[in-house]
Amino acid sequence: MTPPPGWYRDPSAPHQERWWDGTAWTDHRRTPEPAGFGPAPVPYPESGPGTGTGGRAKAVAVTTAAAVLVAAIVTGVLVLGEDDEGGTRTQTRTPPVTATAGDPAPVSDPPSSSPSPAASEPSADDPAVVEDQLNGVTFPLPDGWVRPRYVAEDDVMMTTDGTYDCPADGSVCRHGLVISRTVTANAESSPKALARQDIEDAADDAYDVDLVGNKPFGGIESHEEVAAGPVAVAGRAGYYVRWRVKTAEGPGGYVQSMVFPSTVGTESPILVRYVFDAGEDGPPLAGMDAITKGIRPIGDADTGGGVGSGLGPTD
Repeated sequence: MTPPPGWYRDPSAPHQERWWDGTAWTDHRRTPEPAGFGPAPVPYPESGPGTGTGGRAKAVAVTTAAAVLVAAIVTGVLVLGEDDEGGTRTQTRTPPVTATAGDPAPVSDPPSSSPSPAASEPSADDPAVVEDQLNGVTFPLPDGWVRPRYVAEDDVMMTTDGTYDCPADGSVCRHGLVISRTVTANAESSPKALARQDIEDAADDAYDVDLVGNKPFGGIESHEEVAAGPVAVAGRAGYYVRWRVKTAEGPGGYVQSMVFPSTVGTESPILVRYVFDAGEDGPPLAGMDAITKGIRPIGDADTGGGVGSGLGPTD
């Protein structure tokens, strides 16, 4: 049985108390309460028989032995004996030092402190890039964009920060998405053909019907091709098509399908979709080109690219 949550002597610093959350030690520590909350330490005399250098050595030895004992209990590694082959068998246990009568009574809540960042939240030391390890490329992470959080699709590389209520059905929408996936269910290999085949699906997925059958923007009313052409991405020749989509509700948006050969493996085509809301709340449209120019093979920071940078035929 593990002790209940509470303050106990810190096994790594017995002069302090540390918070045990019921399953593991936390980083919360405090100075022990005044006398009355545990046995007083045994004093070592300053003078008289057995003191001096020998007395100090004895005190150090006793303290060291106690620390070793506490450490052995906390780590929970107990030597059980030798196995049939002469090796040592061990058993690992996770509970901390068991509370004794002298320990303070557990309190209901740990001390207040700043919450630690969520696992999906990048730290300040992380580079401003997102890795697509499957396809062997990295994407730049512009200001106002974050790594995907609480997103149903597993191939979303980044989203604009924050959400808003969709204008039609009340579900949650984001002003921008960048999606990267490998084209596997198509015998076609031409980036131009694949981009043109995908753009309608990209528009429908973004602004017509979502994954659960809702119409967050009331459906698509019309679309217009606003740009298309060769594009160099991560040193490879690709092709892109961009549509302006108008919806029944809300300002609509822009979608772009871009295809280029992978830099790894069998060089399967990579499809990158951009979804940018239109209107003053949507991300700047130039961000599509900026992200495209910043796509790099993993481990290569020098390869350039960008809209209009042709690298040979794309058909």
